[in-house]
Amino acid sequence: MNRRQRANVIAEQDEATAIADRALGAYLGLAIGDSLGATVAHLSAREIALEFGVHSRLIGGGWLGLKPGQVTDDTEMALCVGRALTKAGGWNLRAVCDELAAWLRSAPIDVGHACRRGFRRYIVEGTVQAVATEGHATNGACARNLPVVLACLDRTDLLDRYTLDQCHISHHHPLADAAALTLARMTRALILGHGMAAARTEANALVREHPVFMFKNYRGPCSADIVDTVRMVLCQYFAASDPRACLIATVNQGDDADTSGALVGMLAGATWGAAALPTEWMRRLDRTIAAEIRAQVAALLQIAHVSSTAATA
Repeated sequence: MNRRQRANVIAEQDEATAIADRALGAYLGLAIGDSLGATVAHLSAREIALEFGVHSRLIGGGWLGLKPGQVTDDTEMALCVGRALTKAGGWNLRAVCDELAAWLRSAPIDVGHACRRGFRRYIVEGTVQAVATEGHATNGACARNLPVVLACLDRTDLLDRYTLDQCHISHHHPLADAAALTLARMTRALILGHGMAAARTEANALVREHPVFMFKNYRGPCSADIVDTVRMVLCQYFAASDPRACLIATVNQGDDADTSGALVGMLAGATWGAAALPTEWMRRLDRTIAAEIRAQVAALLQIAHVSSTAATA
């Protein structure tokens, strides 16, 4: 191996390490944002300011009475999707449904209405796709999609297809579809190192197609409605200069703060990487959850590599 070849190998290794750090950052950021936001979920920004000043610590509590560092349904459902992918060694829609159905049967601490209906339908009827309805324009399916992004990191042709398959288990609505696809594409671009400019291109395309998602200077509300959630997340993400500021600004807007926190944490982690996530948050995050996230990221990136290799063979 000559000097140029060695330099190329080192550059490829450095790039792979950076991608792995951003992938891990996205997943850990999702869990941290979920946990941070859960404390102030269903409070208004004014109520948060009166009680906390600025909420910035993983202290648990909130309407669900969580332990410090505990996560909610957003992270738990993402882990279900990741388990299905890693166990199957790739995409298997029924395996995903089985994991989510088992999770519902376990009596989770929280579950959204559309998710509950979708998973119950699968349990009773065995069908993997919800009938399209106006009631599905909420944020639950979008919040659990990150493992699909990681498994399809090098296959844009599969990313859109599997994202919609996953979302349609419980959510089937044009706005929910568009939001999930956009955040999936943004997260992929960020993990691959294309930066915030590439993410902004995807966000702008969403707004052109669906002007209702216009996010510039958005100040709420941030309900479980997918439009509210995405407008809040994009507004706060593109205004931030680091992951800590990004997450704190988002969750202190309140309302559905666990989900908005999870999604903005995913984008922030994918942008700045796991190494940039605040140490105090990493230490407080549930250790069992953090360990499973680390294991899933490694396995999902391997699935992505195998898929990419097969596509080019």
